[in-house]
Amino acid sequence: MREQVRNPADTVRALLVTYVFPPVGGAGVARTLKLAKFLPAHGIEPAVLTCGNPSVPVYDESLLRARTFEPAYSAKRAVWGQALGPEPRAIKPLLDPGAFFGSLRRRITARVGGLARTALVPDPQILWQPHAQLVLARRLLSARRDQVVFISGPPFSQFLLAPLARTRAAVVLDYRDEWVTYRTTYEMMGRAAAAFGPALERTVLRAASAVTTATEAFRDRLLADFPFLEPARVHAIPNGYDPDDFPLARPAPPADRFVVTYAGTIFKLTSARGLLGALRRLRRDEPELARSLEVHFYGRIVDTELDSFAGSDALGVVRHGYVEKAEATGALAASHLALCLLDDVPGAERIYPAKVFELMALGRPCLTLAPEGALTRLVRAHRMGPVVAPRDEVAIASALADTLRRFRAGSWPLRSEATGIERYHRRALAGEFAAIFRAVAPP
Repeated sequence: MREQVRNPADTVRALLVTYVFPPVGGAGVARTLKLAKFLPAHGIEPAVLTCGNPSVPVYDESLLRARTFEPAYSAKRAVWGQALGPEPRAIKPLLDPGAFFGSLRRRITARVGGLARTALVPDPQILWQPHAQLVLARRLLSARRDQVVFISGPPFSQFLLAPLARTRAAVVLDYRDEWVTYRTTYEMMGRAAAAFGPALERTVLRAASAVTTATEAFRDRLLADFPFLEPARVHAIPNGYDPDDFPLARPAPPADRFVVTYAGTIFKLTSARGLLGALRRLRRDEPELARSLEVHFYGRIVDTELDSFAGSDALGVVRHGYVEKAEATGALAASHLALCLLDDVPGAERIYPAKVFELMALGRPCLTLAPEGALTRLVRAHRMGPVVAPRDEVAIASALADTLRRFRAGSWPLRSEATGIERYHRRALAGEFAAIFRAVAPP
């Protein structure tokens, strides 16, 4: 199909603001990255404002970059870990000078962590704001200023750029996640973020020309929580997939064992505790059947979830850690069964992980462990595969046993029955964003 030739005068200039952008890795990167790739096909001229030295856990080696005052992620993790950890015992320092100074250091670190969690509102990335505000102000005063400033969160401290941006451009705030869920569920969020978050959110939403959300449920929650928002200004645009991210050849999975693969971070919202418990049940009750199963995890596992993996290598679990996207996607393509995880935590019923659309497009059957809600409706509507409650170990073990029996009988399908995936192509989704940018852009 030939691209429509547009008059350059019709081009809309848009600044995409995102704390995470390559070479930073992780699921949150893709939404803005793919917009930057596909918006020009819809007559939008994008530029990107991102963090020059982001404090993030993973990297995946002509941008505007603003530095942040944040410490390295390893330092933040140490401080937050001490702040959340148990109090050291008081009696040991009396017996051991080394233990005394170690205990004192931990107490000081915990106090610093507690103060930081109180002060850094709405999130630790607030320390990016001074430089980001300065770079944005210079951009807005330039001869060819942007007509639209698109700000994608989390982190939601970026949304504090909206009042400044609104002085010279239209502002579109993009919710990849819910702010209300982010401040109560994610790592490194303190009580102050929960206390002051709603007021901050209300303030920045009033500066928005339009709002986009990653799910319809996010949109419904925003409209319910903030009645001043006009429904016509709030648009649900899902995440999606880019065929260029997939390997050209789809290797056949191994014939001598059944491979299940998960790609993504394991943390509170995507805990694998139910699955791991089911694997232990399966190994106990049907050991011969369980020996033909391998479960691979590609991605970071946060410290608070590591205990659930204790001894899991004996269950056929293989942890690969964080790898580049191409390697993880190739591993998913070479599996018998992909895995999508969403634990039963508050707000999970309104979420579906961005990765689900890539799993849909890859075409392998997918086992979804999730509470009833947006994700389970999506998976069933597109016939991606079985759905089981994330903490129902008995049901998960039963589903895996049934799968393994079908594999041994030679009746396991290598292709899913997923339908209706074209709507989630990143090029088509960029067109939806482009329409919003055109509607709000000043002349």
